[in-house]
Amino acid sequence: MNQIAPVKDEHSVIHSTFTIERTYPQSPAQVFHAFADKATVRRWRIDGDGFAIAEFSFDFRVGGGEVSRFSYAGGPEIRLDAQFQDIVADQRIVFSYRMAVGPQPMSASLTTVELTPSGNGTRLTYTEQGAFFDGVDSAKGREEGTRGLLEALAAELQKSR
Repeated sequence: MNQIAPVKDEHSVIHSTFTIERTYPQSPAQVFHAFADKATVRRWRIDGDGFAIAEFSFDFRVGGGEVSRFSYAGGPEIRLDAQFQDIVADQRIVFSYRMAVGPQPMSASLTTVELTPSGNGTRLTYTEQGAFFDGVDSAKGREEGTRGLLEALAAELQKSR
């Protein structure tokens, strides 16, 4: 987990976009399921050593969303509020989300996950367009965190084969 920068007095916003591409040996349907199924999402995204989960709600449909509240290693509570904007089964998921640490807003983002067949597996393209607030988080930190999550997804997919 990235260290949270100290809260600054001045208000700033940094806009940034990053794209991560990754290939998984599982089918697009299997990878899509790992994003769509509540229990699976919880396992690869927020469960783990050192995490304390205060809330996890998940409604996978256009207009539905997710609320996650958790802390890591006794640190401050982090909150994610997401809404699904577009879902095309086995192909695409678009969601917007806001993150905060305690009462301090961290970021607001629009994310697109695209799944395309690649041999016997799936090519996942993850694109995030973010606004990062007041130096609390950064695009670099978010990209590193996302790479870690996509690695956790790989481990989850391997277990559910």
